[in-house]
Amino acid sequence: MAEDENLELEELSETVEAEGQPDPQADAASTDVAVDSGSEDGTEIARTAADLESVFDIPVHVSAVLGKSRMQVSQLLKLGRGAVVELDRKVGEAIDIYVNNRLVARGEVVVVEDRLGVTMTEIIKSDRR
Repeated sequence: MAEDENLELEELSETVEAEGQPDPQADAASTDVAVDSGSEDGTEIARTAADLESVFDIPVHVSAVLGKSRMQVSQLLKLGRGAVVELDRKVGEAIDIYVNNRLVARGEVVVVEDRLGVTMTEIIKSDRR
C-alpha cells in the first residue's frame, strides 16, 4: 500500500509541475495536499489546507442522532419527567452524525470527564458534491 501512496504523490507532483505551479512537497507548510478534479475541463488542481482558510469561520450545524421513534401527538403530550422513549437503535449500535442535515459519519458515544462526546468510526462518502 505504501507503494501506491508514493505513486499517487509522484503523479500529483507531475500534475502540479505540468500546470506550472510550485511543487507542494517543496514547502514544509503545505503537507496536506488534495486533488480536485471538479474543473470543467477535467484537469486536476492541487489544493492545500491553506486554500481552505477562508471557510474555517463558517458555522455549521452538527447533530449526533442516537435513534428515532414515531408516536402520535397525543402520546407525546402524555410524556412526563422520567418517561422512557424507545428508540430504533440497540445499545452499542453506531449513531448517525449529521452536518447541516446531511449524514457524514457514524460513531460511538463516549464520556469525556463529565460530558458526553462522539467518536467518529466511519466517514460516509456522498456522491453529491
